[in-house]
Amino acid sequence: MKPLEDYLIVDFSQFLSGPSASLRLADLGARVIKIEKPGTGDICRTLYTSDLIMNGESSIFHTINRNKESFAIDFKQPDGLEKLKNLLAKADVVMHNFRPGVMERVGLSYDEVKKINPNVVYAEISGYGNHPDLKDLPGQDLLLQSLTALTWLSGNQDDGPVPMGLSIVDMLAGAHLAQGILAALYRKATHNIGALVQVSMLESAFDFQFETITTYFNDGGELPVRTKSNNAHAYLGAPYGIYKTQNGFLALAMGSIPILAELLKCDALLQFPENKFGLRDEIKNILATHLLTQNTEFWLNILEPADIWCAKVLNYQELFAEEGFKVLEFTQEVQMLDGYSYQTTRCPIKIDGEYFTSTKGSPKLGQDNERIINEFIDC
Repeated sequence: MKPLEDYLIVDFSQFLSGPSASLRLADLGARVIKIEKPGTGDICRTLYTSDLIMNGESSIFHTINRNKESFAIDFKQPDGLEKLKNLLAKADVVMHNFRPGVMERVGLSYDEVKKINPNVVYAEISGYGNHPDLKDLPGQDLLLQSLTALTWLSGNQDDGPVPMGLSIVDMLAGAHLAQGILAALYRKATHNIGALVQVSMLESAFDFQFETITTYFNDGGELPVRTKSNNAHAYLGAPYGIYKTQNGFLALAMGSIPILAELLKCDALLQFPENKFGLRDEIKNILATHLLTQNTEFWLNILEPADIWCAKVLNYQELFAEEGFKVLEFTQEVQMLDGYSYQTTRCPIKIDGEYFTSTKGSPKLGQDNERIINEFIDC
């Protein structure tokens, strides 16, 4: 039995942040009914990040909405709103990621939903929370990375701001919302009390940087400075970074420079008897030049037996060919109602020695309308 079986989640959210939260809850056993606009559905159905179209829709939508049901209904119309309220009255969780004021305007605010479902867990993601100057702006990942200083931590010193290559703030906000929902469901189970769970992408991006922000506050307000080359962490000294070799790349984490000098037979490093933070650029330049003289496997065969923290740098093709990836069985095949199947990832959480998988793919728009109406609305 999955931990969240018998819990009903009604999810109004679109794009990535909210759907990523409900995806995790679905993985853990909850029944997730996705509320969509008739005709167009979740905007993410047509949000293409590449030329890949899967069964007529965006790969992003399929990735993040597997294992859910779709209920297409126009709740801006009185009849649709009334039907929807009948469903919400039976929900354990109601969640959305609309801009502030949208749910209030349609009559589905927390206070309104609480009237028909007093112990509901009502969860929402906003872009900027209550920030007075930003709250009405679009909560888009690149904008949030930029507004929260996150782009000044990646890349090298002269690169300018560098965004992460993932919609990281969306995923963080979704993870935080799922955590808040689980905490609220526990309180509901133990004390029969509902909750309003609120997460903003802005605060999620700040929280993601708790280590660097804390350092900044306690380091005299000095801005983090990336190294001139091979940067991987603005607050860590050499050798921390990724280095090119003859045939690829090598990642080096924290380590003693004198020990590295001996192991790598790099005489130029012997002038640094300790890891002085202020000398990290000089140290990295020497390392970068020296590591180019041999291939990645040569260096790994020296460093790994000496318990030096290092790794080869893989791309997707190399990663998925690795036996270490295969034994994890981290991918699963899911199938849509029309028989279309696709390969995707599974839930990373293991409980009692068991990973949670499901063969259910993403829903076609409105495919579950009849069953939901018969089960929750016309009963």
